[in-house]
Amino acid sequence: MNFTSTLTKPLTASFYDNLHFSDKSVVITPLLDSPFGKEIRIAFQEGQTMKEHQTKFPITVMTLRGSVEFTVESVKYILNAGDVISLEGSVLHGLHALEESVVRLSLHKGDSVARVEGVLAL
Repeated sequence: MNFTSTLTKPLTASFYDNLHFSDKSVVITPLLDSPFGKEIRIAFQEGQTMKEHQTKFPITVMTLRGSVEFTVESVKYILNAGDVISLEGSVLHGLHALEESVVRLSLHKGDSVARVEGVLAL
């Protein structure tokens, strides 16, 4: 199989470099913005929450460290390190950290980091 990348130089990032947590709020850090999607790190202290919200685009969420309660339309899922969940657009969801946690959020190219940051104001 021949695969030719449209990127002339690969984009790289680490979900663990310069990682920090805040007692005041969840910490949202954009890591990659490629021609086809966006990768965001979300750092939670134990007990921190992102209230229920939705986006018109599909998302994928992976717990890299710790454990989070991920609510999808009132159904609760526990996502431990290594667990991943994917949602279509317009699905109500929220997150609550059961312990200090690092989460990877993969966004559709049409979605925005500003929208994710706006969830903290809810």
